[in-house]
Amino acid sequence: MSGRRNHRVAVLVLEGAKPLDVGIPAQVFSNRPSMPYEVRMCGAAPGLVSGGDGLSYHVADGLEALQHADTVFVPGYRDPAGTRPPATVVDALTAAHERGTRLAAISTGAFTLAATGLLDGKRATTHWHYTTRLAERHPRVRVDGNVLFVDEGDVLTSAGAASGIDLCLHLVRRDHGVGLSHHVARRLVAAPYRSGGQAQYVPRSVPEPLGDLFAGTREWALEHLGERLTLRTLARHARVSERTFSRRFAEDTGYTPMQWVLRARVDLARELLERSDLGVEQIADRVGLGTGANLRGHFHRILGTSPAEYRHTFAD
Repeated sequence: MSGRRNHRVAVLVLEGAKPLDVGIPAQVFSNRPSMPYEVRMCGAAPGLVSGGDGLSYHVADGLEALQHADTVFVPGYRDPAGTRPPATVVDALTAAHERGTRLAAISTGAFTLAATGLLDGKRATTHWHYTTRLAERHPRVRVDGNVLFVDEGDVLTSAGAASGIDLCLHLVRRDHGVGLSHHVARRLVAAPYRSGGQAQYVPRSVPEPLGDLFAGTREWALEHLGERLTLRTLARHARVSERTFSRRFAEDTGYTPMQWVLRARVDLARELLERSDLGVEQIADRVGLGTGANLRGHFHRILGTSPAEYRHTFAD
C-alpha cells in the first residue's frame, strides 16, 4: 500500500446512536499499521452526543469531517420512526455523495440515508423490526427485510448490529481483496464471509448441538477444499441425512452446500492470487477447481473479472 493515501472513514454519530453500531466501523477500520484506513468520529456538531440509557459520546468533529471522507457510516439510532434527522445532516450527506463519497448505514441508520432521497428506486435494508416502518415512511425505497446487507455501489445499508460487521468486511474485501478482509475477520474473531443475501431472521427449531455440528463441518470443509467434496461427504461429516443437511445448511448460510463450497474455493483462490506467485493452473488444482479454465469461468461468473485482472489489482 506504500505511496497510497489511506481511505478516510467518517462515522456520523447521531442522537440516540447505539453503541455497538458506533463501535463496529470504528473497530473494523481502526487506525493501525496493518490497515489502509483512518477513522474519524463526528456528529451534527462537535461535543457530547446523547446515546440514551445514560450513555453519551464525545465527538471531536462536526459535519465538516464529511468533506474529507471517502466513506461515511451512519450507525443505527433509537426511535428512527419517531424522529427525523436534522436538515443539516441530510444536506451534508447529500453534498458528500455528490462529491463521490460512499455512504453506508448500519441498522436504523438507513432512515437517515433514506431521508436524503439517495435510496429512492434502490434496494435497501434495515433491522427486521423496522423494515415495515422504513417502507411506509419512504415508499420509493425498495425495502428488503430478508437480507443482511445491500450493496448499491455508492450507497449501502445493513440490517441489525452484527450484520454491520458483515457489511464492513464486505467493503474491505471490495476495496483491498479477500486477504485483508480475512486478516480483519481473524482480528475480530468474526465469520470471514457471510452473504449479503443471507436471511436476517429465520424462525428455527434446529437444536443448538446440530448448529454446532454444522459450524464444525464448515470449518472441516475449509481445510479440505482441495479434495473432492460432495453433499454426501458433508452430510456424513455432520452426521445427518443429505436432505436435512441441505435444508438446514441453506437456512444457516443462505447458500446450498455446494454453492457455499464453490464460493469458499473461489475465496481461497483469491487469497492465493493476492499472496502467492502460483500460476492459475496450480491454484485451480490446490483449491479443488480442477483446471485453470474452470477457475476462470467461476471467477467471471461470481466476481465479474479474470484471475489475472484480480491479481493485478490486489496482489501485494
